[in-house]
Amino acid sequence: MNSPLLSFEQRIYPAHKLAVLIGMLVENGVPAADALAGSGIAEGKLHVSKTRISYHQMQTVFRNAVRLTSDPALALLAGQRMRVTAYGMYGYALLSSPSHAASVDFAVRHHRVMGPVADMVFSREDDTATYSYRGILSSDAREDLYRFAIEFQFSSHLTLMTDLYGPGFKFSRMKLAYPAPAHSALYKKIFKCPVLFDQRVDELCFDAAWMDEPMRYADPITYAMAREMCELSLSEVNQAGGLATDVRRILVEHPGRFPNIDAMAAELSITPRTLRRRLDAEETSYRQILGDVRMRLAIGYLRETPMTNDEIASRLGYSDGTNFRHAFMRWTQKNPSAFRDS
Repeated sequence: MNSPLLSFEQRIYPAHKLAVLIGMLVENGVPAADALAGSGIAEGKLHVSKTRISYHQMQTVFRNAVRLTSDPALALLAGQRMRVTAYGMYGYALLSSPSHAASVDFAVRHHRVMGPVADMVFSREDDTATYSYRGILSSDAREDLYRFAIEFQFSSHLTLMTDLYGPGFKFSRMKLAYPAPAHSALYKKIFKCPVLFDQRVDELCFDAAWMDEPMRYADPITYAMAREMCELSLSEVNQAGGLATDVRRILVEHPGRFPNIDAMAAELSITPRTLRRRLDAEETSYRQILGDVRMRLAIGYLRETPMTNDEIASRLGYSDGTNFRHAFMRWTQKNPSAFRDS
């Protein structure tokens, strides 16, 4: 697994996982304030779509959960609440993918945009498809945090696969790098497959024939839009830092309604002058970032959707198709129609 190094301090990931985990703890009688202690996250921010958290904060909350819960199945049960719609644009891209193979390719390439608790890779050999994992919050398979995070990851993955493939889906085998916990009997009840502990790897295997099933909700326009937004988010995660990253994220959240620089500064709680100065120090400008976001989205729409030039122009916030065509010529030295045909 050769993914770029993660920044544990950058607050660039959505809070979906923590919202689900905190909700489970509260239902079990643990005050939200105790579960969030030391994380710097306010309870009221958990369900706000614009809230972003860091891996350090995630690690703190997961450690709190391990310490505070009296339910040994908490992580497994929390993962069952991670429906595909909990993943935002990432989830919509998976649902609308043209095929299950395309869905897998997308999932592996973009999984870091959701702040996963374990990195993953996919492989297929003969009739067996395998997801292999490496823990992010802990690297010690003997630590309770490691087990807790992998339980959450595996249960979440089963929930997601059930949403994508249907209620009949199940894994054919699980391998886990940690020793069998006291509640190991729950694994077979939840996953309904052979479970092997004390292995060299963490793996989920399933019959590759599932990948030949048709996608029930395939939609090329939705897929292209969601994928382009996730591509921009992935670039942000890989760069991990700087005010330009925050500006890019906010722009991606407002396709077709891009704020002007004054509104952007207000969103970031700084003055327009400070925004210009700090972007200049990062050797960019608001106009350059906006142009780059528009260009990337436009290229995706032209390559992956039947949208007309006027429809794309409207989607990108241009007053008419002519202004969009002029901008696209500046970016690529081709007009949109020629680019689409190339």
